[in-house]
Amino acid sequence: MKTKILYEDQDILVIYKPAGIATQTAKIGQADVVSELRGYLAKSRRGNDKGGAIPFVGLVHRLDQPVEGVLVFGKHKKATAQLNGQLADGRMKKFYLAAVCGKPSQESAKLVDYVVKDKDGLAKIVKEGHPEAKKAVLEYTVKGTCALQVGARHDVENLWNRDIEVSLVEILLKTGRFHQIRVQMSSRGNSLLGDSKYGSEISALISNSLNIRNAALCAYHLEFEHPMTGKKLEYTVSPENKAFTIFQNYLA
Repeated sequence: MKTKILYEDQDILVIYKPAGIATQTAKIGQADVVSELRGYLAKSRRGNDKGGAIPFVGLVHRLDQPVEGVLVFGKHKKATAQLNGQLADGRMKKFYLAAVCGKPSQESAKLVDYVVKDKDGLAKIVKEGHPEAKKAVLEYTVKGTCALQVGARHDVENLWNRDIEVSLVEILLKTGRFHQIRVQMSSRGNSLLGDSKYGSEISALISNSLNIRNAALCAYHLEFEHPMTGKKLEYTVSPENKAFTIFQNYLA
């Protein structure tokens, strides 16, 4: 099982999702976190699989397939509904680390955009009045910036032996829109390293030179209240994407 269990009781499962596996998918034969957890619960006999029924795994929030990090699931309907309520009213707090190309224009800022899911399956920023637009809000803080020297000949903006800035950014996600962090950062010239969908030529150049194959985004810290006891819970993981090795001094 690719999914790693961080915490489990009779009400919830807290897990680490590695990059490369979907949270949930309808594609036949493709592994996803929900299916892995159902199999785990059925095998361990700790699910609600009475009479051979499929164990209950309540989806609360998702991570894109190339993104790693912490997720919480309910093990029954009451717990799932309570967790979804926390997600809706902001009591559940989701913090991310992102490795981005360049340096954001401000050390910290609140980004507010309006996004739609385009016909090509990508998120797109539109004007507020767009009939399908959904408000996307995040807050970020720059944790550190490094200069990398690209040491291979290429044709992107004459970058031969020129230092390129990359930054480590902490993000508090306020809304959960489709590809939100990736499109909001990219639209401001700060594409995530390893992001093949929203990356720029420069971010692709850096990613290829460092062999970064997944979006450098990690949902590294999650805070919420236990749905039954009300106890505050916090879970933190270290990003495994090799892009973050650039920023070891800032992650220590």
